[in-house]
Amino acid sequence: MSKALGTFALVTVLSALLMALSLAVARHGYPYGAFGMKRLDGIADAASFLAIAAIYFFSALLMMVLPIRAAGVVLTHAADAIFWATIMLFATIVGSLLARWAFGQHDVLWALLNWRFLFVVAIVAAHLTMNELRRNILLRSLFFVIFAAATLACLFWSFSV
Repeated sequence: MSKALGTFALVTVLSALLMALSLAVARHGYPYGAFGMKRLDGIADAASFLAIAAIYFFSALLMMVLPIRAAGVVLTHAADAIFWATIMLFATIVGSLLARWAFGQHDVLWALLNWRFLFVVAIVAAHLTMNELRRNILLRSLFFVIFAAATLACLFWSFSV
């Protein structure tokens, strides 16, 4: 947990610094600042977490039914990587918004109230409790169904606002 929080904090600070640099360059009239902001904003989209969550929940579903060795491969090569990518993406979004807020765009922090960020919470919660879910056969069976429903919902439900 502390490694995840440390990674989140570091990526947040780094992306905030890069966004602040882009904003400062843009304020001085250079077009390169707008390019930097556009690139950072390009990955800062809450809707991208739907596809990431679908992949994560599918890998979690596989971990519920596979034998321990195969589940370990799925954990280390898929679920763990998706977990860290989720933390990195969300930290980039938070850092970019904090830099914009520091440069006087005070209404940008409302973007963090987007309901799609609940998928970030779901991925992190599932990843941090995965060991407990695998140990208990009742929880494993229950979460197999939950992960299957979450995977299908993330893939096929429109989630229109």
